[in-house]
Amino acid sequence: MASNADWKRTPLGEEHERLGARMVEFGGWWMPVQYAGILQEHHSVRTACGLFDISHMGEVRVSGKDAPAFLNHLLTNDAGKLAPGQAQYSLMCNERGGVIDDLYVYRVAEEVFLLVINASHIDKDFEWMQSQSAGRNVRLENVSDKTSALALQGPSASEVLGQLVPGIGARLTRNRIAKQDILGHDVFVARTGYTGEDGFELLLPNEAALPVWRKLLSLGAAPCGLGARDTLRLEMCYPLHGNDLTEETTPLEAGLSFFVAFDKPAFVGKEILQRQKQVGTEKRLVAFTMNERGAIPRHDYPISRDGQPVGRVTSGSMSPSLRIGIGMGYVRPEFAGVGETIDVQIRGKNAGAVIVKKPFYKRPNR
Repeated sequence: MASNADWKRTPLGEEHERLGARMVEFGGWWMPVQYAGILQEHHSVRTACGLFDISHMGEVRVSGKDAPAFLNHLLTNDAGKLAPGQAQYSLMCNERGGVIDDLYVYRVAEEVFLLVINASHIDKDFEWMQSQSAGRNVRLENVSDKTSALALQGPSASEVLGQLVPGIGARLTRNRIAKQDILGHDVFVARTGYTGEDGFELLLPNEAALPVWRKLLSLGAAPCGLGARDTLRLEMCYPLHGNDLTEETTPLEAGLSFFVAFDKPAFVGKEILQRQKQVGTEKRLVAFTMNERGAIPRHDYPISRDGQPVGRVTSGSMSPSLRIGIGMGYVRPEFAGVGETIDVQIRGKNAGAVIVKKPFYKRPNR
């Protein structure tokens, strides 16, 4: 059995332990799952400001004359529409239309893009990108090992970061990225996130991670772990690769057709996705709430209807905001409509649930 010494650590690993975080293995990394507690951290992000270490995520720099065309071949969304300083969510598929990874694309210069990818897929993703780049004037650099990342999320995130970078909230709108000087370091600041709240993601050199982390905490951000990050993203129905997205599921099955640009030239997986768009899919990712308080769905629990199996849970938890069990899962299309009833098998017993419109949580007008 592997010990915690076998897992990778971010530049903030010792700092998390100093702060008393509970540490767990995640995707090969030794990461904080919680500090004060998942519920408290979740509510900190929903009501004020939380700070996450997301340095386990991967970063790939794509540059060169053919960079826009290459990314349009590689990814489902239209990277060519991005102007320098803009960002978009996208998916990278195999020839069968299955999702190799979901990621964010940042255009940081005319011929330079930065991709942020999932932690457990860094090497696999980079090899796939290289295999698709043959014959193109494009340079790929895996800069993950020298790049750290922090996510500052919550309704007061702009106020907190504004104490370090005055006016950043007014200058940087949603899905934008800009280079800023923070504590003497060049930092890419993006107004993106994975929580459903306003906020920023900071991509910075490893040596800047600790001083920037400590400064943001001193300005009022609460340290948050992966546990709250998971409940926050689930309330928004944001998919998690490995659970809700896999190489055996397509963007259309996952309800992500908005991020598939069918009007652009051929891209990897387009033929299969085009066919699914025309004839439909054999399964759909739905969101559901449990009828009974205390009933909490978990990954891979069976879903049935009238005693017959119709799917499986991909993500599930108790919602800190709604205070009921919530989940997502794939079911057959005929049972995927909002208002349809299903049963989730929890510890050998069926618990009733109803399919609801995504997302579970909507930000109040502030």
